[in-house]
Amino acid sequence: MAQKHDASSEADKSQIQSYPKQIRLSDGQVFKFRLMVAEDRDQVLRFACSLPPDDLLFLRTDITEPATVDAWVAALHAGTTITVLADAGEELAGYASLHLEQARWTRRVGEIRVQVAPVFRGWGLGRQLTAEIVDLGQAAGLKKMAAMMTPDQTGARAAFEKLGFQVEALLQDWVEDRSGRPRDLIIMSYDLERLNVQT
Repeated sequence: MAQKHDASSEADKSQIQSYPKQIRLSDGQVFKFRLMVAEDRDQVLRFACSLPPDDLLFLRTDITEPATVDAWVAALHAGTTITVLADAGEELAGYASLHLEQARWTRRVGEIRVQVAPVFRGWGLGRQLTAEIVDLGQAAGLKKMAAMMTPDQTGARAAFEKLGFQVEALLQDWVEDRSGRPRDLIIMSYDLERLNVQT
């Protein structure tokens, strides 16, 4: 039986308690970063439905489906997912999620998923959200963090590379987009153990 891995309980309490917090980007734009809770379900669903069709092509799960967002909320409650939301006033500007593997042999590996609304792109918000999730993963005792994307997602790949992620593999025709077309999949990873040694 797989051992349950609960990131929310293992992450440094002081770091968890630091939310919500104000984040100022280099251009002066201010966002409120906070942890997602069940009450955010409808707002997250509206955010997902507002994304351009091209963004939705490459998501691993269809977050425009209420059942998918319900499962997301259940994962938050179970402690297998941590999500940081970025608010611009009353508007949800983006999010970053850390999803934990439950199999015993991969329970120290987390997957990052990041999405930013088009109007808020180009300011470094996605990179800042990713950095927040990396910090939470490190506090939770993870050894590696992974991000998956298609070769088409050049902006996402560049953002992860700036944070120190490296390409681990290119899998040909590994996934299908929402229209059923096969796509290659890039797997990038970040070695938290090496970071811990360096710091």
